[in-house]
Amino acid sequence: MSVPTSAVKVRPRVWIGLAIWLSYAVVVFVVQQLSGVPYTEFGRDGGTLFLGAGLSLIVGAALLAITTSLLGWWRPALFDRAHSVRWPIFVPAIMVVALLINLAATDWGSYDAAFFGASLVLLLVGFTEEMATRGLLLVGLRSRLHEGWVWFLSSALFALMHLTNAITGQELGLTLTQVGMAFLGGTVFYILRRTTGTLIWAMVLHGLWDFSTFAVGHGEPGPLAALGGTVNLIAGLLGLAVVAFVIRGAKERVTS
Repeated sequence: MSVPTSAVKVRPRVWIGLAIWLSYAVVVFVVQQLSGVPYTEFGRDGGTLFLGAGLSLIVGAALLAITTSLLGWWRPALFDRAHSVRWPIFVPAIMVVALLINLAATDWGSYDAAFFGASLVLLLVGFTEEMATRGLLLVGLRSRLHEGWVWFLSSALFALMHLTNAITGQELGLTLTQVGMAFLGGTVFYILRRTTGTLIWAMVLHGLWDFSTFAVGHGEPGPLAALGGTVNLIAGLLGLAVVAFVIRGAKERVTS
């Protein structure tokens, strides 16, 4: 099925999706730079976490909400007209297991009220990064490209956003590993969108995943900490193996 342009205010174009992706990445980078907190210090305490990460997410969320409203893209950004086959949902389910392992390995005793409050703001990353990539960018890409390219480009551009972490203090090698893991993670979130027919569950999982990764990295993590990352890697690799099944038969292009 296709979404008629009468359902949107501005007809989707690939360049509009790319412009939104780039603008979001630039805004987040600039706000984080102005905070003066290096990426490697984000999780030190509640103040650095809020200024380094939380503030940019609040600004990004507000701008994305305004942009989506002006374009009239809420529905195609959040909902597919038809979901794919359901069975590949086992891949994001494995990511949920990794998330729960992270939470089980977290040193909750190291938390104080400020760090917990700043951690809750991190949940906004589920809305911002998903709306920017597998939401608005995806809508733009779907205006002209085959769904296979939509998956690949939305996942690749999501991954490339993490390159800025090397500029803000993280080692290049670690950043490149993070970029690769982000591509796999983006594939998992894409599968969740296609199998459920909505971006909302991907937003929820994405937000909780980032919350769990900062949580397990705070204080003294338990012995299961490394296992969470391994299980997440398995989910991503399995996602690559089955993503073709959720791409097959997709007819989500916005028509004229």
